[in-house]
Amino acid sequence: MSRVTLFSCVLPSLALAACAAATPPPTPVAPKPDPLAAFETVRAVLQHPRCLNCHPAGDTPLQGDAAGLHAQGVVRGSDGRGVAGLACTSCHGLSNLPASYGPSQPPGVSTEWRMPGPGVKMVFAGVAAKALCEQLKDPARNGGKDLVALEGHVAHDPLVLWGWAPGAGRAPVSVPHQVFTAAFTAWSQQGAPCPQ
Repeated sequence: MSRVTLFSCVLPSLALAACAAATPPPTPVAPKPDPLAAFETVRAVLQHPRCLNCHPAGDTPLQGDAAGLHAQGVVRGSDGRGVAGLACTSCHGLSNLPASYGPSQPPGVSTEWRMPGPGVKMVFAGVAAKALCEQLKDPARNGGKDLVALEGHVAHDPLVLWGWAPGAGRAPVSVPHQVFTAAFTAWSQQGAPCPQ
């Protein structure tokens, strides 16, 4: 900035035009994403077979891309981890088995392989968008989580992350995880509105 421009800016009555020229334009603010559109992305992920298989309407987990009833008569159990003799971790280990084991190998990712417990089933299957949204926001129906805790859950929980790396013969969630978490955050940080 020249001395003339600086002097003119100090004395605004002398040269307002010079001050305007010396002031940088404001940085444009990007519009916030539409929270309802963001929730539609969230809904699409939660109602993908990778999520529906452990969030069914009944007490039997589903399996496969076709979401068929789990073989071996597996049921939720009193804590979401199966029943005596049929605990989830009896077959589901710490990681996916190699593809060479064949198409029906049980997936794995965690010592905590489970369904939600019977007191808070977190049903995603067959639930309309508005009802799913309301359930997600309700700590009494979502495992006691506020929106910030839910953001952390969808970003870091090993069982959630498994949906994008489900092992041989299973389709991963079709929406990239980064897109999903960005949509979840956009929805939750704008008041988590529900579709009508």
